[in-house]
Amino acid sequence: MKKIKGEGISVIMPTYNQGAFISRAISSLLLQTFQKWELIIINDGSTDYTPDIIRDFIQDKRIRYYTNIINEGLGACMNKGIAHATFDVIAYLPSDDIYFKDHLYSLMSTLADSEHILAYSGVLSDSPHLSVEGTAPAADDTIHKQLQLVQVAHLKTSDQWMERAELITDDLHEMFWDKLTKQGTFIYSGSITCEWVDHPGQRHKIIREDQGGGVYLYKQYYNVKQPLKFRSSIGNFIDEISEFNKFRNLNISDKEKPLKILIVGELAYNPERICAFEERGHQLYGLWINNPSYYNTTGPLPFGNIIDISLDDWAESVDKIRPDIIYALLNYQAVVLANYVMRSGLNIPFVWHFKEGPFFCRQNGTWNELIELYSNSDGKIFLNQENKNWFNQFLSVNAEDTFLLDGDLPKREWFAGKQSTLLSDQDGEIHTVIAGRPFGINEDYIKLLGKEKIHLHFYGDLQHAYWTNFINANELYAPGYIHLHSQCKPEDWVSEFSQYDAGWLHIFDSNNNNEYMRATWNDLNYPARISTLAAAGIPMILKENKGHIVAAQSLVQQFDIGILFNSIPELGHQLRNKEKLKKLRKNIEKHRLFFSFDYHADSLIDFFRATITRFKEKQS
Repeated sequence: MKKIKGEGISVIMPTYNQGAFISRAISSLLLQTFQKWELIIINDGSTDYTPDIIRDFIQDKRIRYYTNIINEGLGACMNKGIAHATFDVIAYLPSDDIYFKDHLYSLMSTLADSEHILAYSGVLSDSPHLSVEGTAPAADDTIHKQLQLVQVAHLKTSDQWMERAELITDDLHEMFWDKLTKQGTFIYSGSITCEWVDHPGQRHKIIREDQGGGVYLYKQYYNVKQPLKFRSSIGNFIDEISEFNKFRNLNISDKEKPLKILIVGELAYNPERICAFEERGHQLYGLWINNPSYYNTTGPLPFGNIIDISLDDWAESVDKIRPDIIYALLNYQAVVLANYVMRSGLNIPFVWHFKEGPFFCRQNGTWNELIELYSNSDGKIFLNQENKNWFNQFLSVNAEDTFLLDGDLPKREWFAGKQSTLLSDQDGEIHTVIAGRPFGINEDYIKLLGKEKIHLHFYGDLQHAYWTNFINANELYAPGYIHLHSQCKPEDWVSEFSQYDAGWLHIFDSNNNNEYMRATWNDLNYPARISTLAAAGIPMILKENKGHIVAAQSLVQQFDIGILFNSIPELGHQLRNKEKLKKLRKNIEKHRLFFSFDYHADSLIDFFRATITRFKEKQS
């Protein structure tokens, strides 16, 4: 048995806005059969009533309490707590979790009777992402990666937890456990002695995309202003620091009558496009939705000079600013906030820009608000003519009040770069790319693509995580023809995707028979990847839906930039037609900037000005 200094345990409790949970967590510590412990609470800038709850407990001399002025992140709290620790054994008690009475005794006994660096208990949890008993042998690396703070005690070392400036991740193995594996081995205590409490405010749910989290929710939840490096355990690596560096010091042109534009809602993909407004001398303000998903870009933004407005006192702030126009957008998550702002009697021209999608509003119970937005907004921006026609079936829309524009077009800077040599020129086989979900590409397609020697290059770590079964199954049908790649940064779109013969859009069979009442969202949508493939300058693959209303097909045919197919053998024949592909690439090169936001920015500002003029005329 090894000698542990002081034979006590220092328990580190990081907390942020968990006032409703923290008294239960501390009470579970007070009830421990092992009583030689100290509790080090690090309040990480909480804005709730946590200090009031803590006040009742800090009379116990074993409990010490420290407060960060602003939220500094989990890693910083851990390092600060360990620095204050008296004992050589470190345990963790997040303020929303609990110990069972023998937890510390079990962990301490396990460590004292072994030569291991870390002991972990089994853990009770309702989460499907955790092995409930955690009884796999310590050599099993998958268990190390699942270990949660509440179930662990380890010997103090000089190792430091990863902090926010380095990377934001929910992967505790990457943050710290991996460092301990280099110091020694882990051992299971043999019993379940704690609970990892499952609730919506858990940190991993704020971070993980499959739990409704993401970088925008993380920044909003923890009130983080600075650009971050971010990667969830299933998601794409996001480097806001380097990716948006070119959009921080914008070249602003002088405008005689610049507009003050209040953006309401969320920006979805390619949010840096709004820098085109600032480059033209206009001042932007942002009023953002709460609880954004990973694809709902909200402030604080890592680029530009947009001034954020708090939802707490937004009406007063808007009254002081007096924007010239309100620009509300973009997807169904923004509908409720946009509608509320529109109905608030601000007496400011209001433009509504909507993309995805009316069918989601019906399903989510916000159809009424959506119809009110289209009926009462001063300006209406439709995704495309097909969307406008669809709404015109049951809404009366004046032509002068409308504008057509895809919702999340990228900035033109991403269209720069040198194109690469085609892979097909090197190996004689066909190479295609999926920049997003493999929408509509089923097992039958995969089998036939393999026979046609057509390669699929599938990009995105997040997409791989969501489509694991698709990948595993289809590698059996077309071995050697499915290739996985990490997410491609916008600055690399041209060099990376231009090496492929063509790129896949959403694949589906339309059944509307040229009748708008039968149209579905697939029929009306412009997939975001259209602009990505246009930037790269490669032809787009989509199913031939002749005799039906399909917006993406109409767009591709308008510019003659795509390959429409009825069968995979026919597709293979077209993809082997080098002259046809060369012609399509020339057409894309001619029109590719149409797919950038900058191409439309001046026209959009003109629409704003016209909307303001009409509004003032109505007022007079």
